[in-house]
Amino acid sequence: MKKTRVLIIDDSAVVRQTLEAIINADPRLEVMATASDPYFAANKIRKEIPDVITLDVEMPRMDGITFLKTLMSQRPVPVVIISSLTSKGTQTAMQALEFGAVEVLNKPQLGNTKKFLEETSIKICDTIKAASMAHVRRISPAKSKALASAGTTPVARKYSADAVIKNTPRRSMIKTTDKVIAVGASTGGTEALRVFLEGLPHDAPGVVVVQHMPEHFTKSFANRLDSLCKVTVKEAENNDTVLPGRVLIAPGNKHMLLKRSGARYYVEVKDGPLVNRHRPSVDVLFRSTAQYAGNNSIGIIMTGMGADGAKGLLEMKNAGAATIAQDEKSCVVFGMPKEAIKLDAADKVMPLEKIAAQVMSIA
Repeated sequence: MKKTRVLIIDDSAVVRQTLEAIINADPRLEVMATASDPYFAANKIRKEIPDVITLDVEMPRMDGITFLKTLMSQRPVPVVIISSLTSKGTQTAMQALEFGAVEVLNKPQLGNTKKFLEETSIKICDTIKAASMAHVRRISPAKSKALASAGTTPVARKYSADAVIKNTPRRSMIKTTDKVIAVGASTGGTEALRVFLEGLPHDAPGVVVVQHMPEHFTKSFANRLDSLCKVTVKEAENNDTVLPGRVLIAPGNKHMLLKRSGARYYVEVKDGPLVNRHRPSVDVLFRSTAQYAGNNSIGIIMTGMGADGAKGLLEMKNAGAATIAQDEKSCVVFGMPKEAIKLDAADKVMPLEKIAAQVMSIA
């Protein structure tokens, strides 16, 4: 099997060495080269085009965002931002996604526990593999200018959703007028969710979302969507009520479950092991939605690598929910929807731009 060749760009020699060790430990990946800044990286790219680039943001001589804009307008290559996501840097990370980065991850911290480093290694390697399959597109100079003006592998035990929520099917819920929309996405999902949520009216049914995303990043992501959409969007907090016109996004590094008390739907935010190599996990959200909302829910699985959410979507379908999968053409990575389709978990397979209208038709 041909290995995915990776170019690491980071001004810290320690970080370059750490990333190189993590990436080379995966049998499907290898480090092509490392560079301390974008100028050295450009010289290496002239000699050989990498399959994926990992890129820091704050670097001397040229910052990562400027390099990313240039790269994506001239010679697009899948880019994974690996940066320290401070409160200041989070907005920069949002800009990186808008300028064409496939994904954003936290830098591994050497002082953390063995378990944390193992989980971080898994996330880095899985994200690079997903990026290598991503459909990256050239960003026109006009779009680049418009975006700029808009704002500044160790082997771990594999857990299923059982580790967080037991599969105990409940009696079918009495149908109500209130629907709950549960959405799962991964690589490419930040843009897919924007398109979907911008298509919803202000009085749309309540939405609960799991987007595979680092800790501290989901709040900025939710705030960004809130500024663009008719619905209200926020990072979920424990016991938040699911309401019409409100979107709750699972916080990074926490699982989110849908619960019900009488006629009230609310979310539980909790710790737990990686499920399908992710925390938050789509399967966890979908299973809880199947159990507590049943035929009062709509499940949507979007772009992303792997199979997280496929089994959960089938559980939702079996509980009477309407289920939708994003089609291959509109996905950045046709992984999660593909696995759900294989299980016959999706009632409908459709382009991203049509999903919002379909959801409102069902609701």
